[in-house]
Amino acid sequence: MARAMGSWLSGPSSDLGPSDYPGQRLGLPETGPGSIARFGRRIGALLIDWFIAYGLVGLAVGVGLVSRDDFLYTPLGSTSIAVVWVVLGIISVRLFGFTPGQLALGLRVASIDNRMHVGLGRATVRGLLVFFIVPALFTDGDFRGYQDRFTNTAVVRR
Repeated sequence: MARAMGSWLSGPSSDLGPSDYPGQRLGLPETGPGSIARFGRRIGALLIDWFIAYGLVGLAVGVGLVSRDDFLYTPLGSTSIAVVWVVLGIISVRLFGFTPGQLALGLRVASIDNRMHVGLGRATVRGLLVFFIVPALFTDGDFRGYQDRFTNTAVVRR
């Protein structure tokens, strides 16, 4: 029963045919470095990145770049955390291929179309799609969210 539910909850299937493990159709190994990252590690990396963004905004408040009263009693606090999180993700994926949270948990964002790295345009599109959360909730048979499918990337183990 769980398999039947997972088939329609996991989004549309790929036209590449059946596979024995996630990432096989993409030419990725089943286990070890370069294999598709599982959901738990990806969520953990996301939480670490959110805490880092929260800390950076808190530091800005502490230094005086943002008034403490403005931060605590207006939507500026949550908006600024989200903006810092998106910018941190875009810049770090572009420069290094992973976010700080992904680094901590041994993950990286890999280009699956044989490019050396994820470019600024793809990192921006991917970051904005993850920001809207909805694409990340729906995955294909290779555990890639729509943000990864649109940008020809995959979150893999380092």
